[in-house]
Amino acid sequence: MGFDVHRFSGDVDEELVCPICSGVLEDPLQAPLCEHAFCRSCIHEWISRQPTCPVDRQAITSAQLRPVPRILRNLLSRLCISCDNSQYGCEAVLKLDSLPAHLEECEHNPKRPVPCEQGCGLIIPMDELKDHNCVKELRSLIHSQQQKMTDFQKEIADYKFQLNQQKREIHLLKDFMRAMRVHNPTMRALAEEMERDEVVRWSNSLTRARVTRWGGMISTPDDMLQAMIRRSLNESGCPTHIIDDLMDNCHERSWPSGLNSLETRQNNRRQYENYVCKRIPGKQAVVVLQCDNLHINEDMMAEPGLVMIFAHGIEES
Repeated sequence: MGFDVHRFSGDVDEELVCPICSGVLEDPLQAPLCEHAFCRSCIHEWISRQPTCPVDRQAITSAQLRPVPRILRNLLSRLCISCDNSQYGCEAVLKLDSLPAHLEECEHNPKRPVPCEQGCGLIIPMDELKDHNCVKELRSLIHSQQQKMTDFQKEIADYKFQLNQQKREIHLLKDFMRAMRVHNPTMRALAEEMERDEVVRWSNSLTRARVTRWGGMISTPDDMLQAMIRRSLNESGCPTHIIDDLMDNCHERSWPSGLNSLETRQNNRRQYENYVCKRIPGKQAVVVLQCDNLHINEDMMAEPGLVMIFAHGIEES
């Protein structure tokens, strides 16, 4: 729909008027052959009912429409027009191409967003300010946020359900693989390879750690401390088939010969620096996995790895 010709200063050339709405062309397009120009919205609506040029009736489709020449656009942009908000007191007369920017800032625009000064601070259209009720609007806002929270919680519940289903399917697959590998050497090798890959992926997801105080190692952790570390391993995505072994290896009675006594640990302290340690998330503990420490001697490593718990002295490297 074009601009009302009465809003313009002086006469408007008829070449700048839309033959459909009789207003000054707005966002114009032209037919490819006859070159008649129309407002974009006007010609699209016309063609949807009758695929012909409104002036000479030549066949035309929306895909054939083209932008008008630059000279026509320049003529339109130089026309002077009154502001849309003249009925609300705006006396501005400006070039047509400056109108959109002016409307965004026009202080007479009844839809201009302004902050409520009664206390709620909400941004509302200026023409709604006189009927604005802070309490009502805030209640509506709270209700809307509560509904969003409910929807979000439902999405989380659905996601958890899907995740649990996937975990169940993975566990079933693992159980199947374990059952198969008892009787089938090929399946046994495949299952073992899958389990090794799973450990490597988990290790890669952990943060590299550096132990600054090896003397703070807790070699005989109590049951409560072990339970806390087990829970952290599980939450970090540790493969279930190695959790029990890792927890057994967090006690000095299961450590390899190079670590199984205070004396040997003291003698081998220089070798600790060669360990590739991964931080157990949120805890003063590290996991030293065999897959990360193939360079370590057998007397300093256990399968599938060691869990070392410290009183202090763990930092990310």
